[in-house]
Amino acid sequence: MESMIRSAERQNQNVAGVSPVLPGAARMRDLTPAQRRAVMFAQRQVLMARAAKKAKDDRKAALDRMWRQEDDETEVETRSSVRARGSERSVHDVSLREAIGHVLRDLRTRDHRTLREVSEKAGVSLGYLSEVERGQKEASSELLSSIAESLGVSTAQMLRMVADYLESLEA
Repeated sequence: MESMIRSAERQNQNVAGVSPVLPGAARMRDLTPAQRRAVMFAQRQVLMARAAKKAKDDRKAALDRMWRQEDDETEVETRSSVRARGSERSVHDVSLREAIGHVLRDLRTRDHRTLREVSEKAGVSLGYLSEVERGQKEASSELLSSIAESLGVSTAQMLRMVADYLESLEA
């Protein structure tokens, strides 16, 4: 009797276009209906988790592209404003806060990091960090220290870079 039922199941699978020999099919046949439901539920959960991870990764990649584009646009604006002011700038034309901002931006872009990454690590708002980099705001020594550390340099190293930048403008 049991062999007739299995034979009928195979015929039904063939009619439906399903191959009678599926990987793991023998193991699935040995399961109770409740166990089959549990396996199917677990498989659905895995598929849903993979889809959610892919969607999250896609959103993160899109945000990263958007942040890089914003940073690139800021760089273009900065370069064009420097060109508009004239390529010959002396040390007297550059304020200390502009020199600090130039060095901080150079450190950040050299490491291919976004404003958002550095601001989060330093504990500074994104807008404030942007203004510091553009030389529009003067940061306190504590904030400069935090920003420098988030960029992987000590405050002393960052200040030496600022001094070197100012010296290069004098030459």
